[in-house]
Amino acid sequence: MSNFEQLHPALQHHIVNSLGWRELRPFQDAVIPSVLAGDHLVILAPTAGGKTESAFFPAMSRMLTEGWSGLSILYICPIKALLNNLDVRLERYCSLLGRRSTLWHGDVKQSARRRILREQPDCLLTTPESLEVMLVSATIDSRSLFSNLRLVIVDEIHAFAGDDRGWHLLSLLERISRIAGREIQRIGLSATVGNPEALLDWISGSCRGPRRVFRPEESATSQAEVTLDYVGSLENAAVVISRLHRGEKRLVFVDSRAKAEKLGSNLRQLDVTTFVTHSSLSQEQRQQAEHAFTVRDNCVIIATSVLELGIDVGNLDRVIQIDAPPTVSSFLQRMGRTGRRGSPRNCLFLATSDDSLVRAAGLSDLWAEGYIEAIVPPALPYHILAQQLMALTLQEQGIGRSELWKWLGGLPAFREMQRERREEVLQWMIDHEILWSDQGILSFGQKGEEAYGRKNFLELFSVFLSPPLFSVRHGRQELGFVDELTFLGKHDGPRILLLGGRAWLVNHIDWQRRLAYVEATDAKGQSRWKGWTRGLDYPLCRAIKNVLIASGGCERWSRRATKQMEEIRHEFGWLESDSTVVLIGRSGEVEWWTFGGTRANATLARALTDATRSRVEHDGFSLTFESRLSLDDIQQAVKEVRSQDVASIRPVIDEDAIEGLKFSECLPNHLAVEMLEQRLSDTESTRKTLEQAERYVAGWTQSD
Repeated sequence: MSNFEQLHPALQHHIVNSLGWRELRPFQDAVIPSVLAGDHLVILAPTAGGKTESAFFPAMSRMLTEGWSGLSILYICPIKALLNNLDVRLERYCSLLGRRSTLWHGDVKQSARRRILREQPDCLLTTPESLEVMLVSATIDSRSLFSNLRLVIVDEIHAFAGDDRGWHLLSLLERISRIAGREIQRIGLSATVGNPEALLDWISGSCRGPRRVFRPEESATSQAEVTLDYVGSLENAAVVISRLHRGEKRLVFVDSRAKAEKLGSNLRQLDVTTFVTHSSLSQEQRQQAEHAFTVRDNCVIIATSVLELGIDVGNLDRVIQIDAPPTVSSFLQRMGRTGRRGSPRNCLFLATSDDSLVRAAGLSDLWAEGYIEAIVPPALPYHILAQQLMALTLQEQGIGRSELWKWLGGLPAFREMQRERREEVLQWMIDHEILWSDQGILSFGQKGEEAYGRKNFLELFSVFLSPPLFSVRHGRQELGFVDELTFLGKHDGPRILLLGGRAWLVNHIDWQRRLAYVEATDAKGQSRWKGWTRGLDYPLCRAIKNVLIASGGCERWSRRATKQMEEIRHEFGWLESDSTVVLIGRSGEVEWWTFGGTRANATLARALTDATRSRVEHDGFSLTFESRLSLDDIQQAVKEVRSQDVASIRPVIDEDAIEGLKFSECLPNHLAVEMLEQRLSDTESTRKTLEQAERYVAGWTQSD
């Protein structure tokens, strides 16, 4: 009997007759027995490879065979747009079988939520933040809602596991499992993960049931066309895009909202049908752009990472990457949007600077070698523990101090914390009136109520700080949001901002209500948002160094890229393949070129600052010493650092980093510092960098 035949007969019938599928894909068929057996899984397959059905079909089969009733399946996604995209598909699958699937997230109206509570669906599509609302709201009976839950599917699991939102999600699943009184089957879906076994252990949490990884059969580099071109500026990139691949549907990725807006404006001026989508556009504006792009040909949509996830924008002809994405994993997600009609996947890099050219070259080399970054959950989430302590007091409307760890102690991240540290967080919150303890029963204290109660209640549901944004409105229509930086500072003439790839003249700013009223204009403008730049990891820095010391071109490079790379290599002619290099500049400053990566160099900068008693600056490639230090001073300092236990060296933590941590006011300062030090450290890369210095200290060179 084939695996397909293990599915419930009604489901088999509708897959073949209602959906018109002659057969399942091989990996979908292979997954069926493990889902039916209740195993915890991580399922890997390329974008648009059918991961959703691989998990959902056998989950529905279990529902029918085992007679599940009420809310029995949760489908969790990192962004609302992906949920909206999946809603129609999953609702159809459910309706074919006489079951119901529906949405619950921040944009769903109260009337729809009341219906969900009154008539529970079989499957609920939601986000972690909405789950938290369901658990802590005084108007929702969470025990009734989650008592029948059996299975949870987490889509784009890599987007959760790499940051604190993942710890928040796992905390919620632990609490829901306790409410349901059973171990809930957990299934994670992803296209690109470098360490799937570790990710499986992560999503399984405290569960003890069998677990398994299903991997794609084809290699990451098979049937893919990757080209690297050098264009020198964003304006030139717009010209190339306007002339290249005319008649085709092109998805262009950029690394910032400001660049997306500028590129969109440039392309429209070149008469290219262009749409823009990013997180600061209103939901209506984004949906209009994404829908228009889906149904058109011969057009361009410009996106930040919001379209990196599995939102369906139809059959794409081309993916174009401006400069370089942050990781190989991100690159694979983006390139995976192509190749749906049997054509090879493809990606064209357009580098607008020398830095982005060498970065894209190094990244594509890592991809060609089959490398994918490991997903590492952030260490010591003390602030998430604090958030969960507050959420539990709301959920239980007061909770005994002895009961807390029965709810939260099963999560590995909390269990692995020293017990004294957990108690210290709790006591700090009590001492600072964030929580109140009355005869062992915990509730919100005065400062907790002020920060997270009443009108600030929603602040408790998200684990990230949001920058102050202004809502931009054209009449009654909300266009999106811009950072307050857009309106600060001196302005010569009227304020003109870009949003949705179009220019808008600001007529009035309501500072108190954070509203900006605009009208369309043909003038040039710009918008600003605060952003976060990911540091460079050790493998990518080493790949970049290898690009710089190599000779000749690469089959993936255009003639322009090859020519520009030759000029860049000439500037780095002093590099040595198997050593670090020290340069003494004309003004006397000393640069140690390690190519160790941002975290390793940050760690070394801290240790060398202590050893030299002077400030040491760093980036992903080098460390820069003050000019008063001699080469001998620096060599001696490096020897001193090499004699230390590398694992004990920690990078410097800026106070701004602590202030940017949500719920930091719930933690003693030294615990916040300890957490950030642990997260910014890279012991293995630091050790490798120091090993190179040990072998080649005598070979360090001086240069003008």
